[in-house]
Amino acid sequence: MSRGPAVTLNNATMPRIELASLALAFERPSAEPAEERPAARPVVRGRAARAVSPGRLRLGLVDRDSGFRLVLAKRLEDLGWDYRPFSRPVLPARLVPMGLDVVVVDLEILGRARWSWLEAVDRAEGRPAIVVCAGSSSSSDRVRALRLGVDDWLSKPCHPEELIARVEAVVRQRHRLASLPPDPVVVGELEVRPAEYQAYVKGRSLKLTRREFQVVEVMVKQPKTILPRERIYELIWGGRMPRDDRAVDVVVHKVRRKLLDVSPLWRYIHTHQAVGYSFAPTSLEPGMPAASDPNPAA
Repeated sequence: MSRGPAVTLNNATMPRIELASLALAFERPSAEPAEERPAARPVVRGRAARAVSPGRLRLGLVDRDSGFRLVLAKRLEDLGWDYRPFSRPVLPARLVPMGLDVVVVDLEILGRARWSWLEAVDRAEGRPAIVVCAGSSSSSDRVRALRLGVDDWLSKPCHPEELIARVEAVVRQRHRLASLPPDPVVVGELEVRPAEYQAYVKGRSLKLTRREFQVVEVMVKQPKTILPRERIYELIWGGRMPRDDRAVDVVVHKVRRKLLDVSPLWRYIHTHQAVGYSFAPTSLEPGMPAASDPNPAA
């Protein structure tokens, strides 16, 4: 019997293979009720993340735990939310067009494809907010998930009321960000374009992730103001910052590196030891004054 050509696996091909395995799981026949496959609705175009209102919500739950799905369904019915449970993995390409506002997912159901799945959802235009509700996990898993765009993380077992409160906090944060003025803001060499969810220096994109852009935008809106880490966390991740959490520091560090690459003669974000950060653009060139407060682009 002849064999086909050998296939070399590398880091680039593995995510596609992992997501392909999810496709097989999705297509597998299931005894779940038909209502667990909601009809697609148009994707909201514009920003990379879907802007949601704080009213009636469409929430999806990807979790094998039938008991948890049942308990949550009863509570969400009382709230009047539109609830869509899934007992099997759902491909990002199918999930995003459903028009869900928030998706709660147990990463265990995704298996080895969990990281590829999170990355694919985060890249999608019109993506829903993602809240992970998972069992035992390591701090490295939680950090990796947050860096891939997860909006919040809860550990199981969790009370439905806490999950609902976390979801509401995520939605409020998205609503606040969606209501910010879309006009570009220029300060120093940096131009922040909220409508694109991106920042530029002399026309060159910083290629910020969604979370990195949120940090920049929040700080630009409050120039020369010391923002405690806890406040930044509350505005972007929603809710109270866990003790010893380093998510804010990690994102700020990545933003600084990207700014340094394209604008080496300016310093934009300043550290205030044991407190937080401030946005005060300062030129390192001799004789150059500090930048004035951010102004809309002409």
